[in-house]
Amino acid sequence: MELNDKVAIVTGGAKGIGLAIARELGLSGATIHIVNRSADTAETAINELKKDGIEAHSHLLDVSDFQAVQDMVAKVVEISGSVHILVNNAGITRDNLIMRMKEDECDSVIDINLKGCFNCLKSVSRTMMKNRWGRIINVSSVIGLIGNPGQINYSAAKAGIFGLTKSAAKELSSRNINVNAIAPGYIDTDMTAELTDELKEAISGQIPLGRIGKPDDIAKVVCFLCTGGADYITGQTINIDGGMVM
Repeated sequence: MELNDKVAIVTGGAKGIGLAIARELGLSGATIHIVNRSADTAETAINELKKDGIEAHSHLLDVSDFQAVQDMVAKVVEISGSVHILVNNAGITRDNLIMRMKEDECDSVIDINLKGCFNCLKSVSRTMMKNRWGRIINVSSVIGLIGNPGQINYSAAKAGIFGLTKSAAKELSSRNINVNAIAPGYIDTDMTAELTDELKEAISGQIPLGRIGKPDDIAKVVCFLCTGGADYITGQTINIDGGMVM
């Protein structure tokens, strides 16, 4: 229960990787605040977390809305007293080939996947600086490292997270705030559930560990980055991809 006195915000925390992260942090003692756009999935997630004995709250908003994010952080502080951990996990895809991609398909992915990270990071930074302690983990993707046909918007946003992470780590390190990124590979979530069995098998064949990852594989690394064992790690990107892009 190393995170017993910590308060964590997890964006996109109602399902998939986000929910696994919220659960792992909660089981380590943190009070959890998940951020989500859907009331139905948020309610289901909160009920699941509470069944595990985790103190959990939900906030409905779009992370691309700067004022809404600031209001949410203020509400978290009002409810739980502070913010110690931020996991920027919210993200969407709007896949299309560059010749067919519409402007709004590009803008919406950049706004949520990249600007949403900025909005949340900026909004928690003042509270963390006052605490002189903070852990921020930005969820990127291996696609930000290697690119992918049909995902120029997603790849650009996820690549941008690497630069945001390094700059924020340098700015905030003097106040004992560590900022790191993780880059998941193919993980068994709603996004990959749409793939055919043949394609999943082909993908697994490209992964040295021979399997698609699980949300818990991501959650355990995120939780580690919030504990004392990671006190000397900042400004880094950790690939969690079974060795796919080594």
